[in-house]
Amino acid sequence: MRALSAALLAGVATAAIAPQQQPLQLPKSFPAEAKNILDSQFHHLKDALRGLTEEAAATWDEVAALYPEDMSAASFFSLPKKHTRRPDREWDHIVRGKGVQGLWLENANGEQERYLDGKLDTYDLRVKKVDPSELGVDPDVKQYSGYLDDNENDKHLFYWFFESRNDPKNDPVVLWLNGGPGCSSLTGLFLELGPSRINEKLQLVPNPYSWNDNASVIFLDQPVNVGYSYSSSSVSNTVAAGKDVYALLTLFFEQFPEYAKQDFHIAGESYAGHYIPVFTSEILSHKKSNINLKSVLIGNGLTDGYTQYEYYRPMACGDGGWPAVLDPQSCQAMDNALPRCQSLIENCYNSESVWSCVPASIYCNNALLAPYQRTGQNVYDVRGKCKDSSNLCYPELGWISKWLNQKSVMNALGVEVDGYDSCNFDINRNFLFQGDWMQPFHRLVPGIIEKIPVLIYAGDADFICNWLGNKAWAEALEYPDHQKFAAVEMEDLRLDGNGRKIGEVKSHGNFTFMRIHAGGHMVPLDQPEASLEFFNRWLAKEWF
Repeated sequence: MRALSAALLAGVATAAIAPQQQPLQLPKSFPAEAKNILDSQFHHLKDALRGLTEEAAATWDEVAALYPEDMSAASFFSLPKKHTRRPDREWDHIVRGKGVQGLWLENANGEQERYLDGKLDTYDLRVKKVDPSELGVDPDVKQYSGYLDDNENDKHLFYWFFESRNDPKNDPVVLWLNGGPGCSSLTGLFLELGPSRINEKLQLVPNPYSWNDNASVIFLDQPVNVGYSYSSSSVSNTVAAGKDVYALLTLFFEQFPEYAKQDFHIAGESYAGHYIPVFTSEILSHKKSNINLKSVLIGNGLTDGYTQYEYYRPMACGDGGWPAVLDPQSCQAMDNALPRCQSLIENCYNSESVWSCVPASIYCNNALLAPYQRTGQNVYDVRGKCKDSSNLCYPELGWISKWLNQKSVMNALGVEVDGYDSCNFDINRNFLFQGDWMQPFHRLVPGIIEKIPVLIYAGDADFICNWLGNKAWAEALEYPDHQKFAAVEMEDLRLDGNGRKIGEVKSHGNFTFMRIHAGGHMVPLDQPEASLEFFNRWLAKEWF
């Protein structure tokens, strides 16, 4: 079927799995565990359909008629990755969440209370000491890799930790998250802010502007089935992923208490504009925690779709500081589509229902992103064409994947999957068709600002999560100091405080916005020196 009529939604598997099959008939080779997942998804779909309003049904039919191929690409799970579980003896440390959750202490009132909050009993953390000389990635610093295991749901998240090059006993610890959703954070490691890059000959090239110059950094492949992570189940929304991240950090700091006393920060880009508000709120919700969270940094993020989608037309049409990519006719078409797009997003915000949020994503992406994409221009950088469509416009991602797929590399890291992919597009579709894309997670930010500082930064040459939209949602955010923050003028941001101009910044209280000049979607890739500059100054609490 080409369109997902509301009356036929329960038969979505036809489009989601095998269009050439008859409804509800799966290929004989389809894994049994995947069939079980699908059965579960059907159950949830049928339950949800009972509450489907007439308005929501009409919206689905309307958007399905406009964009039948996109709506028929519905996907609600990802196939399990091939993997081989390594025996416990191959790991240097294993932290049992059940043991941590079972620890009780006596408080000041003589009452028994848990040592740490949170549901940890189904989780384990496996740790491998990485021999830096074996791989040659920052050979002079201590490194750990391994998996967080959710044994109840058969989920296994891969991480790689690099100690600070400077003063690891006192320097802060940072968790880095790439977006997608569905893209590996090892992209950040080898393309952006990690200690090494990988060239066309699959050789390691040192990065003098690595963020672990003055901080220890954890790169996490999440959600499951991304990068080296794997599962027989599927995480398809940000809230579920947040529970895993809280468990990972809690067990990591339990194993390595020497890092737990340092300041901790979460940083990420792109869809991390969704992840970070949710993950941060999850961490801050636990009163008894060993996670010393001090701030968060969101780079070129997607956070408030209602506000940000308004700025695709200006960015594509020459109002963002760079030459126009689109012709006047296309720009006018985007202006014409904006009211309907914002109406659909508003419905999503009001209901937070999959049946409202999915049509909003499909309509708005086709009306406001597709015109730009059809030009062949790089959506991550308005200054040039897409160089390699098979690798998100960056051939370096292909080199990184080849290096990470080497058996010697995977063995050195304790990897359990058969192969590495930089992005899992099944996961991307999962999140979209669960309605996660347009969820109003910006509403969590005021509660975070109340407790810790928040930095929103944006390279000003990015289209897909552009600086105009990020500045706009930051200034529109409703919280007690909203008007004071919005009224602050942008000031020059310079290297070493008074050197070359690298961008602009505005800050009030716990909220800061930065525009980084001549940076695309991945600021540390395009402007590595400027990236390390503002990162170090943020960690030094210059704008707190």
